[in-house]
Amino acid sequence: MLGHTQGGDTDVRSMAKDKNPDGPTAAEAEEAVRTLIRWAGDDPDREGLLDTPARVTRSYRELFMGYDVDPRNYLERTFEQVGGYDQLVLLRDIRFVSFCEHHMLPVVGRAHVGYLPTNRVVGISKLARVVNGFARRLQIQEKLTAEIAHAIDEVLRPQGVGVVIEAEHSCMTLRGVNTPGSSLTTSHLLGVIRDDQRTREEFLSLTRA
Repeated sequence: MLGHTQGGDTDVRSMAKDKNPDGPTAAEAEEAVRTLIRWAGDDPDREGLLDTPARVTRSYRELFMGYDVDPRNYLERTFEQVGGYDQLVLLRDIRFVSFCEHHMLPVVGRAHVGYLPTNRVVGISKLARVVNGFARRLQIQEKLTAEIAHAIDEVLRPQGVGVVIEAEHSCMTLRGVNTPGSSLTTSHLLGVIRDDQRTREEFLSLTRA
Protein backbone atom coordinates (compact mmCIF):
# COMPACT_ATOMS: atom_id res chain seq x y z
CA MET A 1 0.00 0.00 0.00
CA LEU A 2 1.82 3.08 -1.31
CA GLY A 3 1.13 6.78 -1.14
CA HIS A 4 -0.66 8.38 1.80
CA THR A 5 -1.06 6.09 4.77
CA GLN A 6 -2.76 6.21 8.12
CA GLY A 7 -1.11 8.34 10.81
CA GLY A 8 0.02 11.06 8.42
CA ASP A 9 3.04 9.17 6.99
CA THR A 10 3.54 9.88 3.29
CA ASP A 11 5.04 7.19 1.08
CA VAL A 12 6.43 5.36 4.08
CA ARG A 13 7.94 2.54 2.08
CA SER A 14 10.00 4.86 -0.10
CA MET A 15 11.42 6.52 3.02
CA ALA A 16 12.44 3.23 4.65
CA LYS A 17 15.63 3.05 2.58
CA ASP A 18 18.27 0.43 3.03
CA LYS A 19 20.28 1.33 6.13
CA ASN A 20 23.34 -0.79 5.37
CA PRO A 21 24.17 -1.47 1.70
CA ASP A 22 26.06 -4.62 2.70
CA GLY A 23 23.35 -5.91 5.04
CA PRO A 24 19.69 -6.89 4.73
CA THR A 25 17.53 -4.70 2.52
CA ALA A 26 14.63 -2.64 3.83
CA ALA A 27 12.29 -5.12 2.13
CA GLU A 28 13.90 -8.00 4.03
CA ALA A 29 13.63 -6.08 7.30
CA GLU A 30 9.94 -5.41 6.62
CA GLU A 31 9.35 -9.10 5.96
CA ALA A 32 11.00 -9.91 9.28
CA VAL A 33 8.55 -7.56 11.01
CA ARG A 34 5.66 -9.28 9.23
CA THR A 35 6.97 -12.59 10.59
CA LEU A 36 7.06 -11.20 14.13
CA ILE A 37 3.49 -9.93 13.77
CA ARG A 38 2.35 -13.39 12.72
CA TRP A 39 4.37 -14.97 15.55
CA ALA A 40 2.68 -12.63 18.04
CA GLY A 41 -0.67 -13.94 16.82
CA ASP A 42 -1.93 -11.19 14.53
CA ASP A 43 -2.45 -10.80 10.80
CA PRO A 44 0.04 -8.46 9.07
CA ASP A 45 -2.39 -8.13 6.16
CA ARG A 46 -5.21 -6.60 8.16
CA GLU A 47 -5.82 -2.90 7.53
CA GLY A 48 -4.32 -1.55 10.74
CA LEU A 49 -1.07 -3.45 10.26
CA LEU A 50 -0.50 -3.12 6.52
CA ASP A 51 2.03 -0.31 6.87
CA THR A 52 3.46 -1.34 10.24
CA PRO A 53 6.50 -3.16 8.79
CA ALA A 54 7.54 -0.06 6.84
CA ARG A 55 6.98 2.18 9.85
CA VAL A 56 9.03 -0.11 12.08
CA THR A 57 12.00 -0.19 9.70
CA ARG A 58 11.78 3.57 9.33
CA SER A 59 11.74 4.09 13.11
CA TYR A 60 14.62 1.63 13.57
CA ARG A 61 16.71 3.64 11.15
CA GLU A 62 16.26 6.67 13.41
CA LEU A 63 16.55 4.83 16.73
CA PHE A 64 19.78 3.11 15.69
CA MET A 65 21.43 6.09 13.99
CA GLY A 66 24.41 5.55 16.28
CA TYR A 67 25.72 2.92 13.87
CA ASP A 68 25.98 5.58 11.15
CA VAL A 69 28.24 7.96 13.08
CA ASP A 70 31.52 8.02 14.95
CA PRO A 71 30.66 9.99 18.11
CA ARG A 72 34.31 10.97 18.52
CA ASN A 73 34.01 13.22 15.48
CA TYR A 74 31.68 15.52 17.43
CA LEU A 75 34.60 16.40 19.70
CA GLU A 76 37.07 17.43 17.01
CA ARG A 77 36.19 21.15 17.05
CA THR A 78 37.46 22.67 20.29
CA PHE A 79 38.07 26.13 21.75
CA GLU A 80 41.41 27.11 23.26
CA GLN A 81 40.50 30.60 24.49
CA VAL A 82 39.14 29.60 27.87
CA GLY A 83 40.35 32.62 29.89
CA GLY A 84 42.43 30.47 32.19
CA TYR A 85 39.45 28.30 33.22
CA ASP A 86 40.79 25.10 34.78
CA GLN A 87 37.87 23.76 36.81
CA LEU A 88 35.37 21.01 36.15
CA VAL A 89 33.03 21.25 33.18
CA LEU A 90 29.86 19.26 33.78
CA LEU A 91 26.74 18.79 31.67
CA ARG A 92 23.95 17.20 33.69
CA ASP A 93 20.71 15.47 32.78
CA ILE A 94 21.43 14.54 29.18
CA ARG A 95 18.30 12.58 28.34
CA PHE A 96 18.78 9.58 26.07
CA VAL A 97 17.07 6.48 24.74
CA SER A 98 18.98 3.31 24.05
CA PHE A 99 18.08 -0.34 23.55
CA CYS A 100 19.06 -3.33 25.65
CA GLU A 101 21.14 -5.69 23.53
CA HIS A 102 19.67 -8.70 25.32
CA HIS A 103 15.97 -8.03 24.74
CA MET A 104 15.97 -5.06 22.32
CA LEU A 105 13.71 -3.16 24.71
CA PRO A 106 14.12 0.57 25.50
CA VAL A 107 16.56 1.88 28.08
CA VAL A 108 15.55 5.42 29.02
CA GLY A 109 17.76 7.53 31.21
CA ARG A 110 19.98 10.53 31.75
CA ALA A 111 23.72 10.98 31.67
CA HIS A 112 25.95 13.37 33.59
CA VAL A 113 29.19 14.03 31.73
CA GLY A 114 32.11 16.02 33.09
CA TYR A 115 35.77 16.64 32.40
CA LEU A 116 38.63 18.70 33.78
CA PRO A 117 40.11 20.51 30.75
CA THR A 118 43.76 21.02 30.02
CA ASN A 119 43.94 23.88 27.53
CA ARG A 120 40.80 23.44 25.44
CA VAL A 121 37.10 22.86 25.81
CA VAL A 122 34.34 21.61 23.52
CA GLY A 123 30.89 23.03 22.84
CA ILE A 124 28.46 21.63 25.40
CA SER A 125 26.02 20.40 22.75
CA LYS A 126 28.77 18.11 21.49
CA LEU A 127 28.77 16.25 24.80
CA ALA A 128 25.08 15.49 24.34
CA ARG A 129 25.75 14.34 20.77
CA VAL A 130 28.43 11.95 21.99
CA VAL A 131 26.00 10.45 24.50
CA ASN A 132 23.30 9.98 21.88
CA GLY A 133 25.76 8.68 19.30
CA PHE A 134 26.73 5.79 21.55
CA ALA A 135 23.24 5.36 23.04
CA ARG A 136 21.50 4.85 19.69
CA ARG A 137 22.90 1.36 19.40
CA LEU A 138 22.20 -1.98 21.03
CA GLN A 139 23.88 -1.52 24.39
CA ILE A 140 24.42 -2.54 27.95
CA GLN A 141 24.62 0.41 30.32
CA GLU A 142 28.06 -0.42 31.67
CA LYS A 143 29.56 -0.43 28.16
CA LEU A 144 27.74 2.77 27.20
CA THR A 145 29.14 4.57 30.24
CA ALA A 146 32.70 3.51 29.47
CA GLU A 147 32.46 4.31 25.75
CA ILE A 148 31.39 7.90 26.42
CA ALA A 149 34.18 8.45 28.95
CA HIS A 150 36.93 6.96 26.77
CA ALA A 151 35.84 8.91 23.67
CA ILE A 152 36.13 12.21 25.57
CA ASP A 153 39.45 11.17 27.08
CA GLU A 154 40.95 10.07 23.74
CA VAL A 155 39.98 13.19 21.79
CA LEU A 156 40.17 16.04 24.32
CA ARG A 157 43.04 14.66 26.43
CA PRO A 158 41.71 16.35 29.59
CA GLN A 159 43.10 15.90 33.07
CA GLY A 160 40.14 13.71 33.92
CA VAL A 161 36.74 12.50 32.74
CA GLY A 162 33.67 11.38 34.63
CA VAL A 163 30.44 9.86 33.36
CA VAL A 164 27.46 8.84 35.50
CA ILE A 165 24.36 7.29 33.95
CA GLU A 166 21.01 6.60 35.59
CA ALA A 167 18.52 4.64 33.51
CA GLU A 168 15.36 2.57 33.62
CA HIS A 169 15.46 -0.71 31.72
CA SER A 170 12.24 -1.89 30.13
CA CYS A 171 13.49 -5.48 30.21
CA MET A 172 13.07 -5.23 34.00
CA THR A 173 10.13 -2.87 34.30
CA LEU A 174 7.87 -4.33 31.58
CA ARG A 175 8.71 -8.03 31.80
CA GLY A 176 10.75 -10.49 33.85
CA VAL A 177 10.79 -9.33 37.46
CA ASN A 178 8.35 -6.48 36.63
CA THR A 179 9.78 -3.75 38.86
CA PRO A 180 8.44 -0.40 37.58
CA GLY A 181 10.43 2.59 38.77
CA SER A 182 13.68 0.75 39.41
CA SER A 183 16.78 2.28 37.88
CA LEU A 184 20.42 1.36 37.39
CA THR A 185 23.30 3.74 38.10
CA THR A 186 26.74 3.29 36.55
CA SER A 187 29.86 5.45 36.57
CA HIS A 188 33.19 5.54 34.78
CA LEU A 189 35.95 7.84 36.04
CA LEU A 190 39.31 8.51 34.43
CA GLY A 191 42.40 10.53 35.32
CA VAL A 192 42.30 12.93 38.25
CA ILE A 193 38.52 12.54 38.61
CA ARG A 194 39.21 8.94 39.55
CA ASP A 195 42.55 9.27 41.32
CA ASP A 196 42.21 12.53 43.26
CA GLN A 197 39.73 12.14 46.10
CA ARG A 198 38.85 15.84 46.29
CA THR A 199 38.19 16.11 42.55
CA ARG A 200 36.23 12.87 42.56
CA GLU A 201 34.04 14.03 45.40
CA GLU A 202 33.46 17.38 43.69
CA PHE A 203 32.39 15.68 40.47
CA LEU A 204 30.07 13.21 42.19
CA SER A 205 28.59 15.98 44.32
CA LEU A 206 27.82 18.05 41.22
CA THR A 207 26.09 15.11 39.54
CA ARG A 208 23.79 14.85 42.56
CA ALA A 209 23.15 18.60 42.88
